[in-house]
Amino acid sequence: MSAITQAKRIVVKVGTSTLTYENGRMNLRRMETLCKVLTDLQNSGREIVLVTSGAIGVGVGKLGLCERPQETEKKQAVAAVGQCELMFTYDKLFGEYNRIVAQVLLTTDVISSRQNKINTQNTFNELIKMDIIPVVNENDSVAIDELVGSNFGDNDTLSAIVAKLTEADLLVILTDIDGLYDSNPRANPDAKRIPYVAKITDEVRAVAGGTGSSRGTGGMSTKVNAAAIAAQAGIPTCVMSGADPKTLYRLFDGEQIGTVFGAEKQ
Repeated sequence: MSAITQAKRIVVKVGTSTLTYENGRMNLRRMETLCKVLTDLQNSGREIVLVTSGAIGVGVGKLGLCERPQETEKKQAVAAVGQCELMFTYDKLFGEYNRIVAQVLLTTDVISSRQNKINTQNTFNELIKMDIIPVVNENDSVAIDELVGSNFGDNDTLSAIVAKLTEADLLVILTDIDGLYDSNPRANPDAKRIPYVAKITDEVRAVAGGTGSSRGTGGMSTKVNAAAIAAQAGIPTCVMSGADPKTLYRLFDGEQIGTVFGAEKQ
């Protein structure tokens, strides 16, 4: 737990199911609490990078659609609408606590091109140096990786890539379940949460299972994959419930929250 309590640079990823209600509308109370807590953590001396999902989900709510569209082109259009609304809301909520945010939209060529990677790292470093919170999302209106479900096309994986790019001390993934369980807790009331995973094995991946909520693209399996990417870079990961963002305080006070995935020794 010392790696968590002493972590200075932290990447926090928040999923669509945490940010929105079932109807796709933004859960403003939860978002406001999240922004307040992250600002307070930044005020205490920590460095925060926020990786956010929700552009398509928020776009669905903004446009009053009955369901998430299936066609890639329509998803791109809905994401473009939702991204504006999402950043407007983050800017307003963080601004209430005198915190400046910056939008960073990434595509997978960031890691495939050395120069793009350096440019992106420089941007992150300067923003953090200026005490600005980068708010990161995949550029869904241009890159369709997430929309069609490729290997690098989910924001869990993106958060691990951002953690590597920024040389973070910790990755925290906020989701709609409070960690990894030994079986599906939605189907098995006797399922037990696994508090710590020292090494991600095939058995761990098998336990992680399949996809998550209807509003997002990921599930526990993508979170375990993200934790594996972070672990290879020497970064521990905590997967925990985002239902009450104030729980982050308990995590950084040293309480065992969610499931912590250990980092590989560098």
